[in-house]
Amino acid sequence: MAGSVNKVIIVGNLGRDPEVRNTQSGMKVVNLAVATSESWNDKASGERKELTEWHRVVIMNDRLADVAEKYLRKGSKVYLEGKLQTRKWTDQSGQERYTTEIMIGRFNGELVLLDRPSNNAGMGGGYSGGEDYAPRPATSAKAPARAVGGWDTRPGSGPGNDLDDEIPF
Repeated sequence: MAGSVNKVIIVGNLGRDPEVRNTQSGMKVVNLAVATSESWNDKASGERKELTEWHRVVIMNDRLADVAEKYLRKGSKVYLEGKLQTRKWTDQSGQERYTTEIMIGRFNGELVLLDRPSNNAGMGGGYSGGEDYAPRPATSAKAPARAVGGWDTRPGSGPGNDLDDEIPF
């Protein structure tokens, strides 16, 4: 196949506070444990069933790592985009081990905070790897959430307001 796609999108809740560390070169790396759940009614018993999957997420993007470190806590609801990556290593007993993680790198991921940060009520929430992080205070406690790309979703806001109607294409 000439091209392929390796993209993962999940919406879930953090199972613990972010684990932050620095590499020898000084790059910040954040590890997250994110739970996604699905529920259904069992046809045979009528009982409500739930299945929770745990996902390892690694953020290797300085700006997104700063956002994760500052605003994410256990229980935070997040939207994450990244790619699947499998690592191999040898443990202390000489066994080869593997793990598959969702990798959010410098140019291939996105992190959106879906609930308000507890330490800064009123701050908005969509950040991707290529944007500068500059939170803007919401105008009220009931301000609408921002869309995935970080644009304000209120009427009359966003990138489309200053388009020239005279552009010929």
